[in-house]
Amino acid sequence: MKKLLIYFFILSGLFLYPGLSRAAEPAAEEILLKSDEVRNPQLDYTVYVKITSYKAKRAPLSATYDVMIKGKDKTVIKTLSPPIDRGRTMLMLNRDLWIYLPELSKPLRISLRERLIGDVANGDIARANFTGDYTPEIIKTEQIDGKDYYVLGLLANADNVTYSRALLWVEKDNYYPLKAEFYAASGRMLKTCSYENYKELAGRLRPSRLVMTDPIIKGQNSIIEYDNMDVRPLEEKYFTKDYMKKFMD
Repeated sequence: MKKLLIYFFILSGLFLYPGLSRAAEPAAEEILLKSDEVRNPQLDYTVYVKITSYKAKRAPLSATYDVMIKGKDKTVIKTLSPPIDRGRTMLMLNRDLWIYLPELSKPLRISLRERLIGDVANGDIARANFTGDYTPEIIKTEQIDGKDYYVLGLLANADNVTYSRALLWVEKDNYYPLKAEFYAASGRMLKTCSYENYKELAGRLRPSRLVMTDPIIKGQNSIIEYDNMDVRPLEEKYFTKDYMKKFMD
């Protein structure tokens, strides 16, 4: 009799509080953080980046970079090619971004939103994580090709981040990002992004190719490819304005 009563109360609780019958959904902040962990190591690392920009009826343009990232707020981007741009170096500290040009005596302040090449903004390379720049909200869930996804709405928490808002599709089972849409403050869609070609980088599967597409101009897109990702400690001295010109040595 006692066992029957216990069983009755358990069933009653499940009917009164249906959320007890399934695992609680993670918070939007946790989903975004785990998605960032898939895209990038959360430790110091270096990575080789190639960007190829395509436009209709034009030959593609490409550029390569050696990128050093320390924590979440320090990045150095050294231009390797094309030869005319070799020696250009960008430094990000928090959300402040500078560029050093060999022909100038000191670094210039620039914006994360400025175009680097094609459809790729400076911030697309310099800011490796969405966490910290955006306040996330679970807008809905959606099924695509038989897989379930969280659709996160990301609202910029400062004026100087790369995009004013975004939508991000994250797979429920493993937190792999599938695609994103990026918007201006006016609500105009600036570009879409798909996260592709998952392969092992720095000890886990990560998207090694990002395809950024202009939503208006047909045939215009840019592909970001990541390779040789190496997690290792990086010295603080590299992430200073005074050191930028030394990368030319």
